[in-house]
Amino acid sequence: MCNQYKAPVCILKLTAVSAVPVLAMVLLSPPAIANDNFNQWKQQEQQSFQEYKDKRDREFTAFLKMHWTEMQLLKGVVKDPVPKPVSIPVAEPAPTPEPAPEPPEIESKVPPAPPVVTTPVPAPVPQYVPPAPHIPSSTMKGRRIDLDYFGTRLSFYYDKKMDTRIATPVNATAVSDFWSALSLADYDDLIKQLEAQRTALQLNDWAYLLLVNDVAEQIYHGSASNQALFTWFILAKAGYRARIAYDDSNVYLLVPSNQQIYSVPYFTFDKLRYYAVRFDGGDQKLGRVYTYDGQYPGTNKQLDMLLNHDMVVTDSPAKRGLSFEYQGKKYSIYAAYSTGHVDFLKTYPQLDLNMYFNSSVSSTTASPLLLQLSENMQGMSQLEAVNFLLRFVQTSLSYKTDEAQFGKENYLFPEETLYYPYSDCEDRAVLFSWLVKKLLGLEVVGLDYPGHVATAVHFTDKVNGDAIVFNEKQYTIADPTYVNASAGMTMPDFRGIQPDIIRIQ
Repeated sequence: MCNQYKAPVCILKLTAVSAVPVLAMVLLSPPAIANDNFNQWKQQEQQSFQEYKDKRDREFTAFLKMHWTEMQLLKGVVKDPVPKPVSIPVAEPAPTPEPAPEPPEIESKVPPAPPVVTTPVPAPVPQYVPPAPHIPSSTMKGRRIDLDYFGTRLSFYYDKKMDTRIATPVNATAVSDFWSALSLADYDDLIKQLEAQRTALQLNDWAYLLLVNDVAEQIYHGSASNQALFTWFILAKAGYRARIAYDDSNVYLLVPSNQQIYSVPYFTFDKLRYYAVRFDGGDQKLGRVYTYDGQYPGTNKQLDMLLNHDMVVTDSPAKRGLSFEYQGKKYSIYAAYSTGHVDFLKTYPQLDLNMYFNSSVSSTTASPLLLQLSENMQGMSQLEAVNFLLRFVQTSLSYKTDEAQFGKENYLFPEETLYYPYSDCEDRAVLFSWLVKKLLGLEVVGLDYPGHVATAVHFTDKVNGDAIVFNEKQYTIADPTYVNASAGMTMPDFRGIQPDIIRIQ
């Protein structure tokens, strides 16, 4: 024990003993201490999150062993059951009006309608394709898979522990064991890679779902049930309200959508429809299945099927020549499209018509088509320009019903209408309305008759002919299927019939 006499020796010993700690405190500046504390806190938080994630998966695995119920999936809702016209009438030429008498030479108080001022669409430029995101070498671990995503080559790396297979026969225990096996694998890294490609390729929800399914196909070759289970797991981890159902031999993926989907079986849970989707555009035939009564924690997203931005494609555009006549003059233009993008659109399930009217068109198709049409419309009045676009859609495209071309009702996006050899009324109405909005800036609505779809245009100039009133505005009938018909002419079989109005944003 130190006393006042031995104080110097005591101090020396304390200094000697404390030399290293004191030096360490001098070397660790306040920022370094703060950084060290942050790293310790971060490590603790990550460990806490991992424990929470494991607890969440453990509880969900146990839940999957017992909470299942047998349900009868309902048949998909059928769209307009009224058959479309097999043949389309041709409008009679408008009679040549008698020459009007010479007006008295007085100053007119009503100025003539100005010609349309059409702003030329910029010349198409080569589409910029962002490079695939660089994946740091630290994440390039595990097994590698390569896939062709609608013409774009992609690579992913996944933990080999994810390559697990569901036991047979399929039952609640087998599903629970599958979830447990995947939850113990390093799935976070694969989800990060999927999200990175989603951003780079500008994918909407449906396109992202297809990408996840493509990865599943590469991991589980030829096993549709394992692919459905893997896609369900990844979607749930990404926050989507995905479910699965199973019968005696198969597992099916079920997803809810913000938009109604037609001709796809579904069941309703908590007032929400879960659709048994397929990714090849085919029909799913299901009967009684088992599904669980609950949700994986943290899942609150539904699929948003809207196409409202330009998905990146890397293939070279293909072209199709189109020709038509207007006021005695022949016009020849071409339509460009990406086969990769068309292949993507083919996978889309059938949706409400307003989805097609309100979806965007890829720049590969839009830029050259709008430019060519705009150049030929310079100086036309609104009415002349609308009639010009009507004649283009009416006569440059060949008509055939969906039943005759596809064997079922199949609404088309504009790129598909320009790709397929035939189109019917709703396909033409969607294409025409998009052209009017883009080239003339006029308001358009869709007209949904029983067994037929047309459009109506709100002119700022006075136009004679058949019209409807919507939201206190007059819209003149413009039917892009009624051959040679001008604005203001209704197809004879639908005169006097009140259509449903489709609002177009």
